[in-house]
Amino acid sequence: MIERRPRSMRDLCSIRPPRLLVLSLAMVAAGCGAAALPAKPPAIPFEQKMAWILQLEDQRLLRIEPPPPPPAPAVPVKGRAPKVAPAPPPPPPIDLVALLNDTEPRIRRRAALAIGRVGLAEGVAPLVGLLADNDPEVRDSAALGLGLIGDVSAIAPLTAALADAVPLVRGRAAEAIGLIATSDPEGNAARAAARPAADAIAKVALEYGRSAPVTAMKPDDENWPAAPEAEAFKLALFALVRIGAYEPLESAVLDGGKPVSSWWPVAYALQRINDKRALLPLKELTGSSGKYSSAFAIAGLARLRDPSSAQLIVPLLDGKRGLEVTVAAIRAAAQIGATEAVDPLVKIASDAAADANLRLESVTALGRLKSTAALPVVQDLITDPWPVMRIAALSAAASIDPETFILVLSSLEPDRNWTVRAAFAGVLGTLGPDVAIDRLRAMLEDEDKRVIPAVLRALVRQKVPDAPTLVLARADDADYAVRAAVADLLGELKPAGGAEALREAYKRGLSDMAYDARQSAIAALAAFGSAEATGTLKVALTDKEWAVRLRAAQLLRKLDPSGDYQKAIRPAPGTPPAAYDDRTLIAPAYSPHVFIETAKGTIEFELAVLDAPQTSRNFINLARKGFFNGLAIHRVVPNFVIQGGDSRGDGGGGPGYTIRDELNERPYLRGTVGMALAGKDTGGSQFYITHSPQPHLDAKYTVFGHVINGMDVVDRIQQADVIQRIRVWDGKAWQ
Repeated sequence: MIERRPRSMRDLCSIRPPRLLVLSLAMVAAGCGAAALPAKPPAIPFEQKMAWILQLEDQRLLRIEPPPPPPAPAVPVKGRAPKVAPAPPPPPPIDLVALLNDTEPRIRRRAALAIGRVGLAEGVAPLVGLLADNDPEVRDSAALGLGLIGDVSAIAPLTAALADAVPLVRGRAAEAIGLIATSDPEGNAARAAARPAADAIAKVALEYGRSAPVTAMKPDDENWPAAPEAEAFKLALFALVRIGAYEPLESAVLDGGKPVSSWWPVAYALQRINDKRALLPLKELTGSSGKYSSAFAIAGLARLRDPSSAQLIVPLLDGKRGLEVTVAAIRAAAQIGATEAVDPLVKIASDAAADANLRLESVTALGRLKSTAALPVVQDLITDPWPVMRIAALSAAASIDPETFILVLSSLEPDRNWTVRAAFAGVLGTLGPDVAIDRLRAMLEDEDKRVIPAVLRALVRQKVPDAPTLVLARADDADYAVRAAVADLLGELKPAGGAEALREAYKRGLSDMAYDARQSAIAALAAFGSAEATGTLKVALTDKEWAVRLRAAQLLRKLDPSGDYQKAIRPAPGTPPAAYDDRTLIAPAYSPHVFIETAKGTIEFELAVLDAPQTSRNFINLARKGFFNGLAIHRVVPNFVIQGGDSRGDGGGGPGYTIRDELNERPYLRGTVGMALAGKDTGGSQFYITHSPQPHLDAKYTVFGHVINGMDVVDRIQQADVIQRIRVWDGKAWQ
C-alpha cells in the first residue's frame, strides 16, 4: 500500500503515524498545534482606547504610527553563524478612524467626537460612514463631529440624515449643517452651500413643533435634555438661524402669522435671524409670560430698529418683569432711539437703591439717546465710587454734550483707577483734535502699561501725523499686551518699515509666556502681502503655541493656497493638563464641585468631567495653585455673562499657556460655565457663567460645568467684584 504524501502542515497533523515515526513526528507537534489554533491577539481594554482618544484629540491627530521595533539581537551559536531571533510583529497604529469600527458603541461615539475636534477634512468620509451605525447615539456623535470639522462636503450626507428614524439624530444633523454654515466667518460661501438644506431642516422643525412634547413646553422651560422631539425642534430652529433662512424658519414657527409656541427657542430664532418680516410675531412674543421669550423678542425689535416698537418697550422699563426683560428693554430703547424712554431711564440711573447693573445699563442707554435732560445725573456719576460707573458716565457725558464735557475735563484730575484712565483715552479719541491730542500725548507716559494700548488706538483714530512713529516707538515694549496692540495698529496703518518691525516683533515675542504679541504680529504682517509675510508665517507653523500655529496656517491658506499647512502644524505642542491615561479622566468616579467665594456669596458649579475632561482638569489645577484668588470679575454683561480668570484685568490675561477646545453637545443655558476664547483653541484661565440661554455659543465654546447653587449671586455680581477664593470638592476632600 502506498501511503499518501501530506500536501500541507494541516494534512500532516491529521495523519496517524506508525509507532516508529512517533519520535520523529514529535518534533513537528508544536508546529501542528500552532497552525491549528492560532494565538488570539489580546483584547485592548477600554481604558487604553480612551487614553488613545484623549491623546489624539489633544494633539489634533487622526493617527499615530508606532515607532519601528529595535533590531532583534543576534544569539551566538557555537560553531555556527549567530542566530537572529525573528522580530516581533509591529504594534498597530493608534488610529481614531480604526476606533470607529470598535465593537463598543461608547468607543465609536467618543472616537467620532474626537475626529470632529481634530478638525481635519480627512475625517469627513469616515464620519459619513458612521451616520449609518446601528446605534443612534453613535450617529448623533458622528453628525456633531461633521459639524465641528465644518467641511461643506458633509452637507449632503447630513441632509440625508435629517430623515433618520431617531428625532435627536435628525436634530443633531440640522445643528451640524448650521455649524458648517458658520465655519467661515470671513465669507458667505459656507452659508450659501448650506442654504439648500434649509427646507429639509424646516421640515424637521415643522413636524416636531406641533408635537405634544413641544406644545407642552412652558415659555421659560430650559431643562436639558428635554424630550427628543423638543430637542430636535430646538436644534433645527437654531440651525436655520445660522444658515440665515427666514422663509423656512417662518414655515416652521408661524401659523397664520402667529407663533406656534411661546417657548423661548421660537423667540430666540425670530430675533436672531434679523428679518423685518418677523416684526409682528416678535411684537406678540414681547407680551409672553416667559422672561426669556419676552427678552429675546424685545432684542429682536431692537435689531429691527422699528420706531413703533417703543410703545411696547418703554412700559417694560418699570422693572416689574424681572432683570432679563428690563435689561432687554433698556438696550432696545437706546437702539431704536426712543426718546420717551429718557425719563424712566433717568429714574433708574439716579436711584442709588436700584440694581447696580441696571443703573449702568441705563447710563449707557442715555448716552446713546443723547438727551440733554439726562446730563445732570450723568455728570454726577462721573465721580461715582464704582470705577465701572465712572467709565459709563464719562462716555455718556461726552456723547450727550461734547462742548460741556470739554469744560468738565478742565476740572478732572487723572482717575486713580487705570481702567477709567484707559476708557478716558477712548473717549478722547472721539473728541476734537484740539481738545484730545495733547492730553493723549501726555497719557503715553501713564504709569500703568495697560493704559497705553487705548492711548495709541485713540491717537491713530485722531489721525495725528506722527501716529506711525509713535506706534513704532513702542514695538519693543516690555509689556506683551502693548506689543500686541502695536502690531494690530501697524497692520492697520502699514507704515514704511512696518513689515520689518513686525518680523522683529514675532522674534521678540518668542520669549514671552503669552502668545498674544506673536499672533498679532503675524496677523498684521499678512496685511502687508505675501512677499513680506510668507517667510515669518512659515516659521510660525512650528510655534511653541498651537493657537499661533493655527493662525499662521489660516493666514497662509489665503496668501498661498497651494500649501498643505494643516499637516505642517501637527502634532499640537504642549503638555496636557492631565496624563492621557489618568483614570479620573477616562472613568471618573464622581464629578467635582467648584466653589467660587465672593463678597456677594458663593457660587457652586459641577464640572462636566466626561464632556470636557482636560478643560475641567485645567480649571482644577489652576484653582489648586490659588491662581484665581484675588482676581476681579473683569466683565459683566447683564442677561448675558459674568467673566473672570483674567490675570491682567484688561481682558487679555491668562495662565501663560493655552488648552484645546473640547466642544460638546451641552447647550448654553442659565448657569452654564464656559471657557472664554480669543480664537479657536485659545482657552486657558478665563471662564464665564451665563445669565440666560445663549444658543449662539453652542458648539462654539467649550462647556465644562453648570451652576447648581448660587445663581442669585451670579445675578448680583458687578464688574470689578473680586474672587476671594476658589475651592474644589472632589467627593472626599477639599482641593
